[in-house]
Amino acid sequence: MISSLCSVSIFASFMNTTAMAFPASPGSSISHQGGAKRLLLFFLADGMISLSGRKEMFIKRLIGLFILISFCAAGFTQEETDQTLRLEIGDPLYKSKTLNIEAGKIFSAEKGKAIAFKEMIDAMKKARFIYVGETHDSLPMHEIQFKIAKALYMQNRNLSIGLEMFDVNWQEKLNQWSMGIMTEDEFIDLAKWYENWNFNFDYYRKIFELAKEHKIPMYALNSPREIIRKIRMRGWESLSEEEKNIVPEPGLSNEDHRFFMKKIFSEVNMPEAMKGHEQMMFEGLYRAQSAWDEVMAKNTLKAADVEGSRVIVFAGSGHLLYNLGISRRVFEKRAFPFKTVICITVPEGKESIEVSRSIADFVWGIPFEKRPVYPSPGIALKKVEGLDNPIIESDPVSGAARGQNFKKGDIILSVDGKEYVSINDLRKYLSRFGWGDEVCFRMLREA
Repeated sequence: MISSLCSVSIFASFMNTTAMAFPASPGSSISHQGGAKRLLLFFLADGMISLSGRKEMFIKRLIGLFILISFCAAGFTQEETDQTLRLEIGDPLYKSKTLNIEAGKIFSAEKGKAIAFKEMIDAMKKARFIYVGETHDSLPMHEIQFKIAKALYMQNRNLSIGLEMFDVNWQEKLNQWSMGIMTEDEFIDLAKWYENWNFNFDYYRKIFELAKEHKIPMYALNSPREIIRKIRMRGWESLSEEEKNIVPEPGLSNEDHRFFMKKIFSEVNMPEAMKGHEQMMFEGLYRAQSAWDEVMAKNTLKAADVEGSRVIVFAGSGHLLYNLGISRRVFEKRAFPFKTVICITVPEGKESIEVSRSIADFVWGIPFEKRPVYPSPGIALKKVEGLDNPIIESDPVSGAARGQNFKKGDIILSVDGKEYVSINDLRKYLSRFGWGDEVCFRMLREA
């Protein structure tokens, strides 16, 4: 890594020029394998979504004020086996049985063995809803999502796509994209892709191009993040009537789902400052996660009603595992047939990984990745009133910025000589860089 620092005293601040390198070798950066499980932390601060997909960062980030956990079944060390993949929860027919998942193969829970891709698609013919999980920065998983969506469209063109990454306020932009009246750059800018989601658009490009080419309707499934924050902190009852119309009251009584989330939460080593408050933290987290699933279930049904179509939903695997999240909540409201597909990474050096047979209707094994295809800068940004420049929200703990000369509160004056006002524009620029590239930040810092 290259990092240079030039200090000039300016009104009790100094100018900091830092070259952020995207390491060319996996060993120079945080690896894609993460830990025994991938725990994604979404910090719901104003104007940003900060993500860490690595277990070793979890404890540091747990101190953040706004926490939601989304479990994505991918990336395991050779030393550890993720026990949450073998829980006896979910479908009573299968929860006491297991499957040994191999990379490159699709396994059917019903048949208890590997099947061909066509056989899986044929089995989806009568399903009104198809749910395909993802780890957001896994290109192989998005390739699978695209392949399934394309096959379903060829099977029956009456299809809509539901998306986790957008909240309902952005539906009009998705409509315009599907109608073919926006270029890619226009969509990324006008839909504020890198503020709403902040994962490289290249992960999702094929899916969006498929929708645009065939005018497949796309639906925003999520809630504005401030509503989820209020539910986490004060409960659904604290919402205004307008907010309650956006997010239905989430059911909190499903024992299997609560057990699943509690299992994940219990495996985290709490910081000393948080000890003694674990139950309170879990209850807030569980309210938020349940509300998240509830609103996406509501909007999945809305998409089906408006279009009169089948709906394929793309969401983080944590919303789908064991059919306890979105799919359960949709089915409880309307008992239409559905199918769920989850991708599981086979650990490096292993031929297979054992999972519960109730984890999904279909499990697709994928090879281990040492790191994501597209590097993450790892910089959380925010805007404050009265200042045009973006500000670094917190000390970087992941991505290319980790361990380099970036500090919470740094004001970004320019990047590679260009000034940025929009967070979306800055992240869009950073998304162009690959492993081994370098970017120069010029910043103002309090002395």
